[in-house]
Amino acid sequence: MNAPADEPITALDASALSDAIHARRISCRAVMQAYLERIERLNPHYNALVSLRPRDVLLAEADACDAELALGHSRGWLHGVPQAIKDLANAAGLPTTLGSPLMRHFVAREDGLMVARMKQAGCIVIGKSNVPEFGLGSHTFNSVFGTTVNAFDRRKCAGGSSGGAAVALALRLLPVADGSDFMGSLRNPAAWANVFGFRPSQGRVPMWPVQDVWISQLGTEGPMGRSVRDVARLLATQAGWSANAPLSIADGAHLEGAEATFDPKSTRIGWLADLDGYLAMEPGILERCAQGLGRLQALGCPVEPAALGMAPERVWDAWLVWRRVLVAARIAPFLLKDSHRAHIKPEALWEHEQAAQCSAAQFMAASVTRTQFHQQMLKLFEQHDVLALPTAQVWPFDASERWPRQIAGRTMDTYHRWMEVVIYATFAGLPCISVPAGFNAAGLPMGLQLIGRPRDDAGVLRLAAAYEAVIGDWLAVQPPIEG
Repeated sequence: MNAPADEPITALDASALSDAIHARRISCRAVMQAYLERIERLNPHYNALVSLRPRDVLLAEADACDAELALGHSRGWLHGVPQAIKDLANAAGLPTTLGSPLMRHFVAREDGLMVARMKQAGCIVIGKSNVPEFGLGSHTFNSVFGTTVNAFDRRKCAGGSSGGAAVALALRLLPVADGSDFMGSLRNPAAWANVFGFRPSQGRVPMWPVQDVWISQLGTEGPMGRSVRDVARLLATQAGWSANAPLSIADGAHLEGAEATFDPKSTRIGWLADLDGYLAMEPGILERCAQGLGRLQALGCPVEPAALGMAPERVWDAWLVWRRVLVAARIAPFLLKDSHRAHIKPEALWEHEQAAQCSAAQFMAASVTRTQFHQQMLKLFEQHDVLALPTAQVWPFDASERWPRQIAGRTMDTYHRWMEVVIYATFAGLPCISVPAGFNAAGLPMGLQLIGRPRDDAGVLRLAAAYEAVIGDWLAVQPPIEG
């Protein structure tokens, strides 16, 4: 990959950067200096990265990486590569605020499992990426660090909850990024940053520490990147069985062949669109995604309209039960003191209160519906290899709004109803990638979800890599840098 003359280092994606470091064409110190200088120049205007570590400490760690390479030792493909950890995950010695004032002064004593694996692969953690409070809501703002704004328009929302990570990628403040996804948190911000965001199969990337390892499987950590190759490599680093996560997947952790050449003509794509009008969509979104599908058709992929085959209202109602129960468990420890209530955002309190009305029988009924939905998705995969949906139902909205109250004249009855389009991959535990799908007339980006069969993470990545090769014109569009 050739980098622009004015920014030869930060323009490289993580894989190209790794190659250059290991070939000794670029020193780890030069990489760190280039990224820190860009962060110092741009981050104050976008607020993507927080809790940054001291410059002299980071440069010393980069020097140590250079010294190891001089002796012929590499820690892994991320050797000396700067990385910022999403502020929902623990990185030893750094705050894990969760975007909550109640956690402002909490400093992690040890790394979370995902972070430990990335460090073992050689990355240098430079700080954290910003998130919404408790990771709730696809809009990255909180009272601890403030709002992360969109890389393509600072008046607009960056998405979330991996909003800081996505903006950092788009602005080239990071070469690759980690994140997590419950209700589109790796996909929605990726779509609004013109990058790739991958939600792995349920169990592919084990999460630890967590309160519960048996039921809380809707959320998963995973990778984001400027290229599919980077996404695949970071996923391979993050993935793999752990004794701490008994439902984690032991096989396929390294996803060999994810970047291999394959015949797109054998990949049948079912276009779910707006589920026959059920999902409210802002004007232009379906058209942009259809153009993305057109690029896949040009590769030879058969694309046909598809129907969900199950009443989406049933899926949404069951989803709400699962979500409320799991979110309430996350919020409950912070409500042990009544005085904390005033420091928790109303959307989180609402979720907790909704869950209080849920009985065990209701939760089991929702689980039965979820099982039926999973079976229906398997039937769809008898006819299609991949299912496609828009990544978002709205274009990036005004950053001063908490969430969209209406879409195309239809009222949203909850603070997260506007992101209903992302629940289908999550609820069925399926691998799903958001790929760039172009821009609207205002220059705002959109994404297209590609959902694969159970545990076929590699197949989804192969298709995404083929797609990436034919959207170079969209990927070449860079944010209009301000700062």
